[in-house]
Amino acid sequence: MHILYHANKEPFYGVWMMEELKEHGYQIGPSHIYPLLNSLEEEGLLSVEHKLVDGHTRKYYQITNEGQLVLNDLMEKVKELSNELFETTEHGGINHAK
Repeated sequence: MHILYHANKEPFYGVWMMEELKEHGYQIGPSHIYPLLNSLEEEGLLSVEHKLVDGHTRKYYQITNEGQLVLNDLMEKVKELSNELFETTEHGGINHAK
């Protein structure tokens, strides 16, 4: 979901995504991120554009229409789960699930 979220905001490249995920506590190296990105591309959720940067070809990933639909569905499910876990009480407080 995190990858699709960022792909929806703007195109990114693999090393940038590894750094972004690291900021959120995920330790994902090249041997994991690139197969994951390739899988999302094969599933039609991401598309790739090759750009020449400093003499090297870099793959930029962006969300597809299908990826947008999947992201919207995932966001709705997270919203539903969040509402169930943290129901607002009449007094504006949060009723934590037990």
